[in-house]
Amino acid sequence: MKLPDAERAVVDDAKVRDYLLSPSHPVGRFKAQFFARLGYSQDEWESLATDLKRHAFDGESKELDPSPYGRKFETRGRLAGPTGRAADLICIWIILVGTDAPKFVTAFPG
Repeated sequence: MKLPDAERAVVDDAKVRDYLLSPSHPVGRFKAQFFARLGYSQDEWESLATDLKRHAFDGESKELDPSPYGRKFETRGRLAGPTGRAADLICIWIILVGTDAPKFVTAFPG
């Protein structure tokens, strides 16, 4: 299945710049190493944000267990970075109660 309303996916700038690509974030620094190998950098975080939205649209999704906050989805697919290297990626998205656009939660190697 495809992520519902994937064309309207929302990716928070700070989550990409200050978490996924941060070499000093306590948890994100490990993810930053993964994304750096694909050619992403904190200085050009917009590239990853754009590619995460594309991943939401192109990837295969499945709905996860319900949450009191909304419907959660796991999306899997390949992510090709700026260097041309690619890796499997898993993203978690949520459609919050009262909304219909999926919001990015996190990503990790898949």
